[in-house]
Amino acid sequence: MLKLYGGARSRASIVRWYLEELSVPYEFVMLDMASGEHRRPPYTDINPIGKVPAIADGDFKLWETGAILLYLAEKYGPEPLSLEQRSIINQWILYTNATLGPGVFVEATRESETPRHMTMLNQLFQRQPYVLGEQFSVADVAVGSMLGYIPMMLKLDLSAYPAVVNYIQRISERPAYQKAIANR
Repeated sequence: MLKLYGGARSRASIVRWYLEELSVPYEFVMLDMASGEHRRPPYTDINPIGKVPAIADGDFKLWETGAILLYLAEKYGPEPLSLEQRSIINQWILYTNATLGPGVFVEATRESETPRHMTMLNQLFQRQPYVLGEQFSVADVAVGSMLGYIPMMLKLDLSAYPAVVNYIQRISERPAYQKAIANR
C-alpha cells in the first residue's frame, strides 16, 4: 500500500487531496514534526532534505509535492495522457510551486505579484470551470490548493477577482478537499 508521510499541518494535505480524488488506498504516516522526526532516519532515507511530504509506493520513494502529484497522475490518473497533455499539466504544477506560491505567500512580493496572478486566473476561470477546461485534473489540485490556502492563511481581499473566488468555493466543496484540507 502507498504510504504518504507528512505532518499535521503540511503540504502532505495537497497530496492527500489528490489521493482521495483518485480513490487510491494509502496509509498516512504522521511524523512528529515538533520532535524533528522528519529530520532523522528512517524518514531521511526517503527524503534526505527532511521535508514533507514524501511517498513510498512499494520500493519507489519520492518527495516534493509537485513531483508526487505528477507521479500519481501518471500512475493512477483516469487515462493515459499524450506528451502535450502531460506538459501542460507539468506547466501548471511548476507554475503553482515556483511562481504562484512564492508570488502570493512571500510578503516581499505579495503586493506586486498577487494582482498579476489573480487577474490571469480570473480571466481563465471566467472562460472555463477548471484549470485545463471542463474537467477537474491534478492541475486543479495544485492550483486549487494554493488558492484555497489564501483565505485560510492570508485573508487577502479577492473580491476584485470573482471568478477566482467562485473557483475557490467550488474546489473547497469537493468531498476529497473537505477530507484532506478543510478538516485538517
